[in-house]
Amino acid sequence: MAATGNAEEMQLQEMEEEAGMEREMDSDEEEGMGIENSDDEEDDSSEDDKENEAEIQRLEEQLSINAFDYNCHVDLIKLLRQEGELPPLRKARQKMSELFPLTEEIWLDWLKDEIRLTEEEQNREKVYELFEMAVKDYICPEIWLEYAQYSIGGMGLPGGMEKVRSIFERALTAVGLHMTKGATLWEAYREFENVILATVQPPPGIVPTCEQQELLNAQLERIHTLFRRQLAIPLMDMEGTYAEYEEWSDQGVSDTVSQKYKRALQQMEKSKPYEETLMAAEPPKLAEYQTYIDYEQKEGDPARIQIIFERALAENCLVPDMWAKYTKYLDRQLKIKDLVLSSHDRAVRNCPWTMGLWKNYLLALERHGADHHTISDVFEKALNAGFIQATDYVNIWEAYLDYLRRRVDFSKESSRELEELRAAFTRSLDYMKQDVEERFSESGDPSCTIMQVWAKIEALHCKNIQKARELWDSIMTKGNAKFANMWLEYYNLERSYGDALHCRKALHRAVQCTSDYPEHVCEVLLTFERVEGSLEDWDAAVQKTETRLNRVNEQRAKVAEKEAHLVRQEEQKTEQRRRAKADKNQKKGQKGSRPGEKRKAEDEDNENEWGEESEQPPKRHRGEGNQGSFRGGGAEEYMETESGLFGRRAPPCRRQEAPGAKRGQQMAPTTVRKTQEDNPEQRKDDCSVFISNLAFSMEDPEKRLKELFEPCGPVQSVRPVYAAKGFRGYCYVQFEGKTSVPEALKMDRREVDGRPMFVSPCVDKNKNPDFKVFKYNTNLEKHKIFISGLPFSCTKEQLEELCKDQGTIKDIRLVTNRSGKPKGLAYVEFEHEAQASQAVLKLDGTVLQEHTLSVAISNPPRRNAADKPDFSRPMGAMMPRAMVYGSRGKGRTQLSLIPRSLHRQTGSESKAENGTAPKPTGGASGDAGFEAQAKPMSNSDFAKMLLRK
Repeated sequence: MAATGNAEEMQLQEMEEEAGMEREMDSDEEEGMGIENSDDEEDDSSEDDKENEAEIQRLEEQLSINAFDYNCHVDLIKLLRQEGELPPLRKARQKMSELFPLTEEIWLDWLKDEIRLTEEEQNREKVYELFEMAVKDYICPEIWLEYAQYSIGGMGLPGGMEKVRSIFERALTAVGLHMTKGATLWEAYREFENVILATVQPPPGIVPTCEQQELLNAQLERIHTLFRRQLAIPLMDMEGTYAEYEEWSDQGVSDTVSQKYKRALQQMEKSKPYEETLMAAEPPKLAEYQTYIDYEQKEGDPARIQIIFERALAENCLVPDMWAKYTKYLDRQLKIKDLVLSSHDRAVRNCPWTMGLWKNYLLALERHGADHHTISDVFEKALNAGFIQATDYVNIWEAYLDYLRRRVDFSKESSRELEELRAAFTRSLDYMKQDVEERFSESGDPSCTIMQVWAKIEALHCKNIQKARELWDSIMTKGNAKFANMWLEYYNLERSYGDALHCRKALHRAVQCTSDYPEHVCEVLLTFERVEGSLEDWDAAVQKTETRLNRVNEQRAKVAEKEAHLVRQEEQKTEQRRRAKADKNQKKGQKGSRPGEKRKAEDEDNENEWGEESEQPPKRHRGEGNQGSFRGGGAEEYMETESGLFGRRAPPCRRQEAPGAKRGQQMAPTTVRKTQEDNPEQRKDDCSVFISNLAFSMEDPEKRLKELFEPCGPVQSVRPVYAAKGFRGYCYVQFEGKTSVPEALKMDRREVDGRPMFVSPCVDKNKNPDFKVFKYNTNLEKHKIFISGLPFSCTKEQLEELCKDQGTIKDIRLVTNRSGKPKGLAYVEFEHEAQASQAVLKLDGTVLQEHTLSVAISNPPRRNAADKPDFSRPMGAMMPRAMVYGSRGKGRTQLSLIPRSLHRQTGSESKAENGTAPKPTGGASGDAGFEAQAKPMSNSDFAKMLLRK
């Protein structure tokens, strides 16, 4: 026993000497990095020393102003390390570690410096404490390996061997699954145990005692266990470990170990492509890591999911979204208190400017039963984190106030928790006014949501309606009295917890003050009096609402008159430009010496309007309909959609063959078109559909469209429309029977070559001048709301989830452009008008995926040119929409501010555009003839139009 003990002590001493030699070698290397002033540094000029000292002083002053300047901390530590200033260097590192997690490089430098110092001070506990701080910041295999190797140097101390094994086990738990670096720790652990094995083995020729044999067997089992554990984990190059185990083990590899090894090898082969992608990718590798994370989450191994998240965060520690995903996974899946809270703490230390991480941290602390003092400290740190917008402070205060409210037992009339909640509400309001408004020049809470919640708590839980009224009075004095939704919130509070007298008082004040939706609050007041009031109350309400609405209408009439004046001015300017262009085109036509040249010039002009630069005919309205009508027959064709004509006049049919190589290319389409025009009786509009929005680059459109529409029925002919430069993007498809048309119309919006194909009925507008496929409603649609500002990724399901609480939804339509891409707009149709009004009040200004939504009653803009085929665009396109309709289309009320006389065109005698008399219907003299017959309207004519009702 004594001999064995002496041998073990000698072996331990040898291991300590080896570890000391390694540290001396590290120290020699570190001396060249500036730990102590080298001979080269002593030769540096005093000027360089003064410059470094000045820079150090500047960095320290900057940190005294802004302690959260990360780069400033890094630069200061680098300079102090070069100067060899060890006490200031230690202090600078400690200050930085209190504010931020340190990177792997900073920690390793710090640890090596401290290890060298502790050899002189003989104080290893300080280094152990430093290692514990380091391994909490990031899951780093290098730091854990350094930690284990440092602990080996102290295994000769009491309990040293158990401490080494404990550190190795913690390291394997933390990073043993790291597919590329985990094997290093396993090998270091096995090497340590092999050294211990050598100390307990008796010399050759000596028979061990029973006690020595037991120690030997126990040590052999430890090494066997390490091999078996490692081979069951998928790691890179695990085949070499298996071969080493076969060589080391006298008994061979058992079948159980082989089976686990094969399963791990298969798992490693599945993950290997992701690892290779990571190695080949350039930093920050966010997309590659996210793909790897998605794969591991599908596999479902929590330990592997955790390690890949940690690896991603080690390289992307300043990406808040990655921290949010990791903490969300831990909160919902693992739910291990220490792991969850430590991860939340690391998240806010890495990204302190992200309010969402602090908010989730507070929730996690409450969820895991943290004490009130801890949660309050975290909240105070959040307030000092330096958020980038005022609303972040509102949100973090709301999260903390929610926590305080959940602590209160409202069954007691008074309690310490309730007083603390009220004090926190008061402090939050003062904080918003003093700190947030001074910094951002705004409160961040214009709707006073914090005060609204406080008022509801006082009314609901504390039965203190008087306090709630005082809070609402304060809310209204902060600029909210003009909004109907604020008054209705106040009214609902009084309706639930107050009395009829205060309800009536609130509604009367709402009628007097509301400026955005006065009609709505007037309707609510009248409804209230129908249910609650006497005849005197009813009469007072009617008089109040009528007086208010008359005043509102007068104000709107004045605004309408001003805007109508602007409209007329813009129309006159547009008319002047149009006439100048017509004169220019007329002069250009007179210069042509031959008919062929004149036709060529006209074709070139048409190419500018329809040519390949635009790649498509002019756009439809913002999605208010999918189909249009087309007038067939004649040389000039017009497509009418709900937005008016489908662009300008279609180019004349080219009956003359193009010269050169293009002649053969244009022959086929020209022949088809000429045959159809020469034989109009063969064209059957009731058996045809019009196809538009096709790609100009489509090869052989006749054959392609015939194949597309053959499932709808027998196709008689396909008539593509061509221009000088090729296919125009639209055509006719004529079937043999009428029954095929409804089936073809069902193909509207089907994607062809990456863009939606529009399918519309084909109607001869000469025979049916009033026919419209889509009856575009220009009136106020009180049952439908218009939503703008939506994120482009928003789906119908998300929109339905957002709006379903407001009432019964009949239809939802997302607006897209011609290529099918969303425009951030949508229409939601409710069953009743009241539901749509309520939706406007509730949803306007809400935030969806960081997008603020604008919600209003649907009031589509009018389409002046819908019945005027000779004008190229509707009047609304001649001026900015805001000039005609206001900031939200037609004002917040969605009522038109232009006299109805300017909106309607009831007959041919009243139709006029741009201040001119209507164009005669007979004859076909063209634009020049129309201008010769047009007569400008006098001021009296405009006055009559404005005053007409």
